[in-house]
Amino acid sequence: MKSEETHRASNFIAELAARGRYSFVSADAGVALGVSKDATKLALYRLAKQGLIASPGRGFYIIVPPEYRALGSLPADQFIPALMEHYGQPYYAGLLTAAQYHGAAHHRPQEFQVMTAPARRSVEAGSVRVAFFLRKNVAEVPVQSLNTPRGSIRVSSPEATAFDLVGYQERIGGLDLVATVLADLAEAIDPDKLVATAEKSPIPWSQRLGYLLERVEGHDRVKSLKAYVGNHARDVTRLLPSASSMRGERNSDWKLDVNAEVEPDL
Repeated sequence: MKSEETHRASNFIAELAARGRYSFVSADAGVALGVSKDATKLALYRLAKQGLIASPGRGFYIIVPPEYRALGSLPADQFIPALMEHYGQPYYAGLLTAAQYHGAAHHRPQEFQVMTAPARRSVEAGSVRVAFFLRKNVAEVPVQSLNTPRGSIRVSSPEATAFDLVGYQERIGGLDLVATVLADLAEAIDPDKLVATAEKSPIPWSQRLGYLLERVEGHDRVKSLKAYVGNHARDVTRLLPSASSMRGERNSDWKLDVNAEVEPDL
């Protein structure tokens, strides 16, 4: 009986793949197999041991086609949209992951980075790791829809990516790395869209981003942003929030306390 259930489970995922569907939930498998939850769970466990499926989320499974068996999973961009739909949460691929989509390939992240709300723990499937970052107004952030071999995925716009890199710099490698990535990303940034995106982020992010873009020769991208900061920034903010102030090193254009050295790898 056990081998029969596993055989039927194999047929179930083969039929899904034949229809171009590469994800499913355990409840769907249970209905298809016509067995109990425990029996379904056991059958799916055996398929996972064979490398035929993986589970990046509780009760959520992805089918692993032959070309990705060594990876032990579909690439993250091919299952994240379905996973986030399963969770019922808004999302977009962001930070260093988004920067790569926009041509800033200077630093390849070891994890696929996703912005969402509420917060979630990181997940793994085979060799693929997905890290989630809390972005409270995630649904308001400008995104683009980019194609993958199995559909499309939401990715932050170049401008939103730049803001997020600055806002989350301490969690993704620090200011030097952010400045390095911004140097690659600058050409993709639209100055007008940059100001529109600034309204979706805290003012200190604009102050830090403008300064960093100037440091990496992005002067032509920040004229309007500088005016925005001049009109909206009420307080001087620190370039590196976690460091103490270095008195006397103030950038008046950005109302910024430059309390850290930035050395991009250009």
